[in-house]
Amino acid sequence: MTARELPGPRAAGARPDPGTPVHDLVGIGIGPFNLALAALADRVGGLRTLFLDRAPAFHWHPGLLIDGTTLQVPFLADLVSLVDPTSPWSFLAYLRAHDRLFPFYFAERFHMPRREYDHYCRWVADALPSCRFGADATTADWDPDTATYRIEFRDTATGEIHQAAARHLVLGIGTEPVVPAPFADLLDPHGEPPPDNSGHDPSGSPGHPDVLHSADYLDHRDALTRARDVTVVGSGQSGAEVFLDLLRRRTSPRHRLSWLTRSPAFAPMEYSKLGLEHFTPDYTRYFHALDEPVRDRLVPAQAQLYKAVSAETLAAIHDELYERGIGGHRVRATLMPGVSVGAAARTRDGLELGCHHAHQGRAFTHHTDMAVLATGYAPRRPDLLAALDPHMRRDHADRPRIALDHRIELAPHITGGLYVQNAELHTHGVGTPDLGLGAHRAAVILNSLCGRPVYRLPERTAYTTFGLAAGDIPGGTADHPGPASPAAEPPEPHPHRPRHERRPDERETPRVPAH
Repeated sequence: MTARELPGPRAAGARPDPGTPVHDLVGIGIGPFNLALAALADRVGGLRTLFLDRAPAFHWHPGLLIDGTTLQVPFLADLVSLVDPTSPWSFLAYLRAHDRLFPFYFAERFHMPRREYDHYCRWVADALPSCRFGADATTADWDPDTATYRIEFRDTATGEIHQAAARHLVLGIGTEPVVPAPFADLLDPHGEPPPDNSGHDPSGSPGHPDVLHSADYLDHRDALTRARDVTVVGSGQSGAEVFLDLLRRRTSPRHRLSWLTRSPAFAPMEYSKLGLEHFTPDYTRYFHALDEPVRDRLVPAQAQLYKAVSAETLAAIHDELYERGIGGHRVRATLMPGVSVGAAARTRDGLELGCHHAHQGRAFTHHTDMAVLATGYAPRRPDLLAALDPHMRRDHADRPRIALDHRIELAPHITGGLYVQNAELHTHGVGTPDLGLGAHRAAVILNSLCGRPVYRLPERTAYTTFGLAAGDIPGGTADHPGPASPAAEPPEPHPHRPRHERRPDERETPRVPAH
């Protein structure tokens, strides 16, 4: 049975079918991180995997695929290259398959367009036989009789219920938009503002909301372009890109555009070479070994490493403002840092935001027609894990305790691994959501669940010594070599079958998919 072949539908509530095939690994969610895991697992001979996602196809932040935007990490931070640069699922392999190697070469781009990254990932997801879309995982539980996880999922096209069994489970269900409390009652989940009986239509486009999250920006960009007054709330990369795009599109003298953020400044992201070493496995290991209170203090203090705006985007905003002001033309744009929004209400004339300026200690009211909330994302809390939740070990803040190999600590009787991707900021630090560590994390998980290193990973990845190693003496000297390539070692080990499934007479051979 291949990964795409599924057992027939069963009645809801029926007992598990004893004939259900057992997978070594089932992944729930197919975003970039679980897709990286699927791509690396594809070369591990004999490893049976299945990845489920309720969406009909792969799409990566479709509401923010603005023309001209790029990833904030180099193209080598694709799904596989930083672990297996010979993989047929690399970005360079994608370019070759689409006859774009020479155009990319002459473009001299180090950061790929965001739209192209989305297309690249969809190319991989469509080609991997282990990826199944339109499959909504609804429950997952541990079956002690078979020592496997039992996952129930629904075919979104037919409504049929299926199940899968897995020795190990990996959650990669991504994040969800954060909506600040003052806007919670104004943001309608169906995309339309609740009726206020005023007849007021600020966008001039019936059916468009007057409050939306930046995740849905492109769906409502035309309405935002036409609106008289628009306010962007939040100053991360998404907020900057939305503000810049609207600034370029809204050229009428009657248009007003505002950008409010509680951050003290519109400051650029830390992008120095040594600063970027916080996004290495070295720093992840160091951070994970720190005490919980220390980790909790560090993460918010490092916002400039992962929550700020690229210097290029800030420069483009300034350039656009400068060009618009040539000849004494009035630029109806307001950029105001240090401002928090504590209240929001819908009135007959639009939206009324109750604001507070932190440094001046002054309250004021801001009126606008439409608001875009660029207020970030938070890990999802999946209902499908309700049966496993009581068995999770938790820290002092009631968060799951997660080991260095990204495995949630569970009760001893659950012997299968439950791994997470992009839900371990509190244990693994600022590199958790970074695409540049996605391939490495996937390889760590594969090595862990297979019981041996199917992918060789470097022992040292940074020149920075983040902490004292065992035996180091403060004030003394310690020899810490920088990253180096071990001599006389092959670039990658041969992928292999998990230990419990390999026969003594079976040689390890890699399975390389055709281009």
